[in-house]
Amino acid sequence: MATSSLTAALPRLRSAIHRPLLLSPLPTFFNPKVSNHPRRVISTTTLMASKESADNNPGLHTVVDDATKGYFLQQTMFRIKDPKVSLDFYSRIMGMSLLKRLDFSDMKFSLYFLGYEDMSSAPSDPVERTVWTFGQKAVLELTHNWGTETDPDFNGYHNGNSEPRGFGHIGITVDNVHKACERFESLGVEFVKKPVDDKDNVHYLLYYCVDLFHGRKSHILYYNLTQMKILLDFEFTDAIRLEVANSKIIPGKIKDIAFIKDPDGYWIEIFDTENVAKATANAAV
Repeated sequence: MATSSLTAALPRLRSAIHRPLLLSPLPTFFNPKVSNHPRRVISTTTLMASKESADNNPGLHTVVDDATKGYFLQQTMFRIKDPKVSLDFYSRIMGMSLLKRLDFSDMKFSLYFLGYEDMSSAPSDPVERTVWTFGQKAVLELTHNWGTETDPDFNGYHNGNSEPRGFGHIGITVDNVHKACERFESLGVEFVKKPVDDKDNVHYLLYYCVDLFHGRKSHILYYNLTQMKILLDFEFTDAIRLEVANSKIIPGKIKDIAFIKDPDGYWIEIFDTENVAKATANAAV
């Protein structure tokens, strides 16, 4: 870095160090506040109705067009590499049943429709069974393009959770998220996030900002180097560096929800109704 650039940067750094930092509110363990004001109880029902109203959601229409009253969400489709592996996962591990299989030999692909339906109600006639299948809600459709399972050059499909991000995940409700995840773990299922996971924690670092030219050290509490760099408005050089003085881990708030991967790397969110209500309580009102 040129001397003129460093000379221009240092005064701004010193000024930033010796003035109150315009940081986000510190975590409560650094700056505890005790309030003696009585808590005001507000009707959750009123808040929920207000939060989901059209007034609070621009673009939302609450009057349903008569033409759409028979519509429902029927399926989500995943492209899969190997149906043998995927069917094993979704039937043995996830407990789904195969509602219907369709083979398109001219186009060399097959469709597998899976769900949590009572199979005793499925018609035996193949055409009627197709009608029945497409009348079920929340069905998972697996699409297999023939040959991918044996193609050494096939690298799999994009799951939507790496750049460029798009599709995210499907969600499965279970009886108890912790018991379900213990079972998944025993079966060798890959986790993106467990119900209680260190990945949820926020790591706060206390930095020394060292000005080697003047022998000064100043404490800066921050956990995002990019934002801190913008805040101080200087460039890191050999003469100005950061040293970690201390660190602390704050337990994260997103607990009791898990994410697992299927054989093709697609994410599946795992939750139960009781714990998901607790985990999202602050966001719900």
